[in-house]
Amino acid sequence: MPAKGKHRRPKSQRITRKLAVAGTGGAALALPLMAATGAHATTASHPADGKKAAAATYTVKPHDTLAKIAHKKHVRGGWKHLYHLNRKVVGSDPDLIHPGEKLVLGAKHTAGAAKAKASPSSAAQSSAAKGTDTAAQTSGSGYTLPVDGATLGTPWHQAGSMWSSGYHTGQDFIVPTGTPVHAVADGTVVTAGWGGAYGNQVVIQHSDGKYSQYAHMSALKVTAGQTVKEGQEIGVSGATGNVTGPHVHFEIRTTPDYGSDIDPVAYLRSHGVNV
Repeated sequence: MPAKGKHRRPKSQRITRKLAVAGTGGAALALPLMAATGAHATTASHPADGKKAAAATYTVKPHDTLAKIAHKKHVRGGWKHLYHLNRKVVGSDPDLIHPGEKLVLGAKHTAGAAKAKASPSSAAQSSAAKGTDTAAQTSGSGYTLPVDGATLGTPWHQAGSMWSSGYHTGQDFIVPTGTPVHAVADGTVVTAGWGGAYGNQVVIQHSDGKYSQYAHMSALKVTAGQTVKEGQEIGVSGATGNVTGPHVHFEIRTTPDYGSDIDPVAYLRSHGVNV
């Protein structure tokens, strides 16, 4: 445009202007004429920074859970850390995530991705099949929680028309699908299978004559007649049966049957368990 206009400038002036820009902090603009290698070194970091920013977030897809996302994206600290990072987005219930929500994965998740893929111990932990993640945190009293790191959900005896008894017969522990479920004390499995509205359930008889029930599991790892120890993994959590989302429904009963429930939280606390 300047070459065709009325105010045409001498060529020497245009050259002087370029050099002036370089002399006032515009070295990156003048460098392609002088040292191309240096210019690439200056600008190469920007695309890399952009990629890191994109990798630090994840958009929730249908059927996602925090546990699945944490495993797939190798989030250090698992679903609990992922939930901690995104509590304002997810809300008070870690199981209620919705497609389209954008979650922060954490700045360090990409650095450990390759190691996590190659590490047998990481794979074992995330699959919740064997290893330290399946061991319950015992209280030392012979009793323990049915699941670790859970949020308390619907309490025992909450009234509601959705329950045939008119109230909730157990205590819900909110955990993502696939969380290890533990026997709260030594005992013998009396029921392990489908329980109708309870989905996949296990009922265990204990030495004090009480029975513990664990419902809505996605998979069972014990059979009827089997002896179990305190903290032993008996299955993994899920959303089978009549549920609104993944959790473990836990009861303490005076018989193995429905309708004989007592306060499960008070029972665990009476045996030294911190609930």
